[in-house]
Amino acid sequence: MADAPAPVPALTLYPYQRAWFEDRSRFKIGMFARQTGKTFTTCLELVDDVFAAEVEGRRTRWVILSRGERQAKEAMDEAIKPFCRAYQELFKAVLKIEPVFREYEWQGQEVRCNALEVSFPGGSRVTALPANPDTARGFSANVFLDEFAFHADSRRIWAALFPVISNGYRLRVVSTPNGKGNKFFDLVTGQDDCWSRHIVDIHRAVAEGLPRDIDALREALADDDAWAQEYELQWLDEASAWLSYDLIGAVEHPAAGDPAHYQGGPCFIGNDIAARNDLWVAWVLEAVGDVLWTREIVTLKRASFAEQDAVMDELFQRYHVIRLGMDQTGMGEKPVEDAKHRYGDSRVEGVLFTAANKLMLATTGKEAFEDRRIRVPAGDPILRADLHKLKKVTSPTGTPRFVAESDSTGHADRAWAGFLAVHAATDGTYQPYAYIPVRPEQTTRQVRLTSGLRARRGSY
Repeated sequence: MADAPAPVPALTLYPYQRAWFEDRSRFKIGMFARQTGKTFTTCLELVDDVFAAEVEGRRTRWVILSRGERQAKEAMDEAIKPFCRAYQELFKAVLKIEPVFREYEWQGQEVRCNALEVSFPGGSRVTALPANPDTARGFSANVFLDEFAFHADSRRIWAALFPVISNGYRLRVVSTPNGKGNKFFDLVTGQDDCWSRHIVDIHRAVAEGLPRDIDALREALADDDAWAQEYELQWLDEASAWLSYDLIGAVEHPAAGDPAHYQGGPCFIGNDIAARNDLWVAWVLEAVGDVLWTREIVTLKRASFAEQDAVMDELFQRYHVIRLGMDQTGMGEKPVEDAKHRYGDSRVEGVLFTAANKLMLATTGKEAFEDRRIRVPAGDPILRADLHKLKKVTSPTGTPRFVAESDSTGHADRAWAGFLAVHAATDGTYQPYAYIPVRPEQTTRQVRLTSGLRARRGSY
């Protein structure tokens, strides 16, 4: 009698996929090349965990936060539900267990849009949602952040999300890179030991069995930068970014931004004006030799003009301010006029944000970064992202202009305040001064001579 054929596995995982699937660390993050099965394998882990909970008579819940509603639906339709059906057939055939899950759409009271969900008799659930800071607050569950580097406002989502998994829940984060200005970059490049990190580029995936023709893919893509980021997992800056991350990182210093390091030298302030949606920012630079050191960056959101004035008054009291450069555009007219009245015309310059003036400010500011003549705070991801988000584009008429994506952290408001401060320090109107002290005996003689003259003229 011929031997029975060896059983064929219903699903084959490549070594890097199996390593990810079998790693049940509480905090796990994976940076995978495109189309290497990162979402597929993570969804398999979620379903495996839910069915294990059903068998053991306990309850668990997973929430998938995707970049948008379409991606959330794809994760459910192309991975979660097929895996659930496969596991259910297995349970029926081997364990003789009847229906294990049902699926439906529902309108959740805590979210704004329809969510897709599978529900199990034991109370376990898997829910998919489009990610935003509001949906990240509306549950307590294990969480899977899919393509997290591409989530809009990733840092706010992270801040809202992390407390809800603090009670022992697990966290899965996967993505391909998307530059350095997001929370995914911070997590992957962190030096802590609490995260289990998996890095799989296209070369490792193919070496471990993924059927891809690397040379053909690269030739067809015909874009070296896209290939480097999407397949070789390199952190790339956007070509249009006015200040690259390398340029920003080169002038970061841990002592910058701390008022305690103020040496009493001449200071220059840049002030970006806002009252409603954007940030009001005052950036203080101290000239130490030929380097401009950041001493303090103050940001206000929806503050009254009186509050803004009070903060600026405090800065003038705390620092030896030589010059203040202010955004005079629109609502800035009155703050500039008031500042000149309080501090003197010679110390306050209003700058209208015309296209020509913005180009001048941005160019002067960038030159300070390129020449390493400025120091900015180190380890501040929000400041780093704000400086980086400013982009130079060319209009249809050929005129250069600067744009920046507006999000919860601002509209490149810090960058413009910093450029105004650099302009105030380098526009050539400030002339350093010095004095020679007079000896006490000279002062006494001078006073006597002056008194004698006044007595003879009848001044008394």
